[in-house]
Amino acid sequence: MQPTADLAEEAAVDKPIARVLNLIDDSEQRLWNLTPEEARQRLLRGPDAVLGIDGSFALAARRGIDVVMARSLDRPMRYFLAKESSGPMLVIAERIDEIRDCLLAEGYIDQFHPTYTRMVPAHHATTLRLVGCPDPNPTHDRFFDPPRGTLPPDLDVIGERYVEALMCELRGWLAALPADRGRDPIGVCFSGGIDSGAVLVALCRALLESGESAARLKAFTLRVGDGAGDAEQAREFLRRTGLEMLGEEIGAEPATVDPLAAVEVIEDYKPLDVECAAVGLALLRGIRARYPDWRLLVDGDGGDENLKDYPLEENHELTITSVVGNSMLYQEGWGVDAIKHSQTYSGGLGRAIVRTHAPARLLGFEGFSPFTRPAVIAVAEAIPFDELTRGSHQALYDLKGEVVRRGMKRVLGVDFPVFPKRRFQEGAASADVFSAAFDRPPEQYRRHFQSLHG
Repeated sequence: MQPTADLAEEAAVDKPIARVLNLIDDSEQRLWNLTPEEARQRLLRGPDAVLGIDGSFALAARRGIDVVMARSLDRPMRYFLAKESSGPMLVIAERIDEIRDCLLAEGYIDQFHPTYTRMVPAHHATTLRLVGCPDPNPTHDRFFDPPRGTLPPDLDVIGERYVEALMCELRGWLAALPADRGRDPIGVCFSGGIDSGAVLVALCRALLESGESAARLKAFTLRVGDGAGDAEQAREFLRRTGLEMLGEEIGAEPATVDPLAAVEVIEDYKPLDVECAAVGLALLRGIRARYPDWRLLVDGDGGDENLKDYPLEENHELTITSVVGNSMLYQEGWGVDAIKHSQTYSGGLGRAIVRTHAPARLLGFEGFSPFTRPAVIAVAEAIPFDELTRGSHQALYDLKGEVVRRGMKRVLGVDFPVFPKRRFQEGAASADVFSAAFDRPPEQYRRHFQSLHG
């Protein structure tokens, strides 16, 4: 892809002219309510205006020596500052290797290192001043800061609000599909778990409400090995909700679950994200082989983060107090001002989102998850977690199932099945396949990533 022109007309400044090479083309934006140019103007008006940008985006706008960048939670956005004789050169891209290749083409590969790249943190407008050496630190202005704990401790009310928000976002996504996608089939990456189940049921209802046929949907379930648990769970979910006609199983050979190949695709090395991406790649490759022209995929990414449904016992850095007491901890990590915040990768789901976004982009799919949308996250943040859990791990783990089950009943009249939680990678592959693929030291993933850049 050729870099686009400078992002806005440069103001006259008594500084060396700085170049901005934006490798994220406007055609890659998935905006619901604005043109890319209108959205860029919002970036320049300040963080309060950014929240009004609906859709999936990674945008940058320039005013003189300032460049403002912002992204939605569901996609990455990286940048790199290089030095040239006339001033700094800013490269903006989704991927590290795209930045590397651009610097190689421009003759500045000697300045590149993957850890010098920076990720724009989700829910922040990042402003960089192109003033040359030494480069100043960027500033991060939050544009999404939902109030916390404002809902009553009533699970029926909470569930209703959460599912209503889910439905609203799915309706909005369907309405915003471009004309050439408006009748395309839609796949749901489906395990039969709470999040993918909620997406499937809600999307089916949203289609019927709009006068579309539910036959436009397929629930794709991956099975790797004979003992994969998701296949049976998915069939049971579909049977109990009367949606059996939507199910389609995608079988994959164990050799297709390749964690080192996943490291290359997601450009990261955190074991859980590598595992998820490796299994996700097997699913998407299976769909692509069966349906060469399929484009639209919807998933439940972000549902665990919204309702804080991760086993605390597996992370000794976390306590239930820190989880329920910190705003959007699982979506953003510890925050841009924290010592543990990674400038190269950002934090929380804002870092991990590449596990779904990068495989989909590689294989030519357009993905969407309503759980990453601010309106849905805002309802989740309004839940009084502390009051509902009172320090109990089990109460926290039970919360998501109760919220979604009650919400589905009140909003859609559906008796929603809730099965015990398990991670996607653990349910899609049998135990022997999982062990053979992922029983390796985590350092191997980091070493493999480092080897990609010499």
